[in-house]
Amino acid sequence: MNEKKNKVKNIFDSIAFKYDFLNHLLSFGFDKYWRRKALKLTGLTSDSILLDVACGTGDVAIEAKKQGASKIVGADLSHNMLQLFKDKSDWIDGSVVQTVAENMPFKYETFSNITVAFGVRNFYNIEEGFASFYNLLKHGGKATIIEFQLPKNKIFKRLYRFYFNKILPIVGGLFSKNKTAYTYLPQSVKEFDEQIVISRLLKEVGFSKIESYSLTFGIVQVLIAVKSSFNLKV
Repeated sequence: MNEKKNKVKNIFDSIAFKYDFLNHLLSFGFDKYWRRKALKLTGLTSDSILLDVACGTGDVAIEAKKQGASKIVGADLSHNMLQLFKDKSDWIDGSVVQTVAENMPFKYETFSNITVAFGVRNFYNIEEGFASFYNLLKHGGKATIIEFQLPKNKIFKRLYRFYFNKILPIVGGLFSKNKTAYTYLPQSVKEFDEQIVISRLLKEVGFSKIESYSLTFGIVQVLIAVKSSFNLKV
């Protein structure tokens, strides 16, 4: 547990100041579309109370603000990421907290929405993280997860793997000066895709309704899980 937590923290602290630039560059700008689309599917309003887990530098929070939310809290393990979040998002009526997803310091049933964009792979215990989401959400609240996945199309999968395994580490390492960080990304996506079924884990911790969407030729998945108004786990 501590080994993965420390590894993830060190990686993201080290690349924080190049993170936004590389996200946009390496995704060809699609990262903005993925966040915007996922939040539109979620249906945020001015009454939403949003917790953005693994918030990074705040791009989800910025998009959520554009879509009407104003009460936003960012949570991340990386101190450097949170500092950039505060610098970019000081106009948000909220705060940032340095914490792991599995044990967050908030009261139960505080938030109407929880988001996590490309961060679930980095949890040291995904089921515990999802259980934490369930407890912190109000009845009827939604957890929205954006995560990479391997595309189903065989030809596109080969191209995707080539890019992820060969091109991305070189470009990411060149600009960030940390090749290890951008080697970790494709490795973690592959392991995650082979071992984890997000929808099943969400159901196991109690979420009753789960919607699933596939974006950009299947390389990104969006799942929106609803906490039952009756608080019945399945």
